[in-house]
Amino acid sequence: MEDQVVSEHAVDIDDDEESFFQDIDVLQDHGINMADIKKLKQAGICTVKGIQMCTKKKLCNIKGISEAKMEKIKEAAAKICGESGIMTALEYSIKRKQVFKVSTGSQELDKLLGGGIESMAITEAFGEFRTGKTQLSHTLCVTSQIPGAKGYSGGKVVFIDTENTFRPDRLRDIADRFNVDQNAVLDNVLYARAYTSEHQYELLDFVAAKFYEEPGVFKMLIVDSIMALFRVDFSGRGELADRQQKLAQLLSRLQKISEEYNVACFVTNQMTADPGATMTFQADPKKPIGGHILAHASTVRIMFRKGRGETRIAKIYDSPDLPENEATFAIGLGGITDAKE
Repeated sequence: MEDQVVSEHAVDIDDDEESFFQDIDVLQDHGINMADIKKLKQAGICTVKGIQMCTKKKLCNIKGISEAKMEKIKEAAAKICGESGIMTALEYSIKRKQVFKVSTGSQELDKLLGGGIESMAITEAFGEFRTGKTQLSHTLCVTSQIPGAKGYSGGKVVFIDTENTFRPDRLRDIADRFNVDQNAVLDNVLYARAYTSEHQYELLDFVAAKFYEEPGVFKMLIVDSIMALFRVDFSGRGELADRQQKLAQLLSRLQKISEEYNVACFVTNQMTADPGATMTFQADPKKPIGGHILAHASTVRIMFRKGRGETRIAKIYDSPDLPENEATFAIGLGGITDAKE
């Protein structure tokens, strides 16, 4: 029953999801020629909203787009989307009804997150090694494909791996737990291995193009982990400012993709020991890496820590609408599950 849903959901796309974003091709009706539209698409800008999310400087940097053309494109995009983009809180609350939640596989963790991993937002999970971050990433690859609460239809997943920790066989075990077809599950996960921080950023252009080609089909974008390659490519305080600037650009792109195509974005993060914490008598001298840039960019931050045996504890570290609370979950053969009493 459910295994058919996983393999066939891509065909049955809701009209609302297809019309969620406006194709950049509509610019033709406003005097922009097809050659310029093609140049924008090659630069990873495929929707009208994408133009609004792009700075004038970035548009001018696209080969073949002059300042005059850029002004014309910006003007056309403003006409299509409305000049100001200002709306009432009531109008925005109606728009927010398109937001969906993806189950984590654990009812307790879902309850902590107000239903699951939210779309149009970046959810960051950080913790020491062996706390369940990658296991949650693998579980989400399967749960994202299964129809869920409040009319969630299920969809495909993109997994960007920076630590070489993705294991397809792990998805087979998790698929068995949810009684869905193993090969159908694997076929619905697009995998990319990133080798440098620059490669990681470039992959997002391919991801955006894929989301544009198959509107409403993709529901989840996973990056495991967000900071690993930045730690390697930039070393010492001398390169810290450059690293943070590049990180800010990557996170901004992630946030824009999640809003532009209504997908849930889940990223994992590593931790570091804070040598100065012992001087201030802090109980836990460890902290997530990425600094304030990552702290402000993530919509929801969850801290994972080890419990007894296979149990782990998740705590809401930062969120605009969730209370600071804790939940206990377990890691089993079928991925993330509820802890046994």
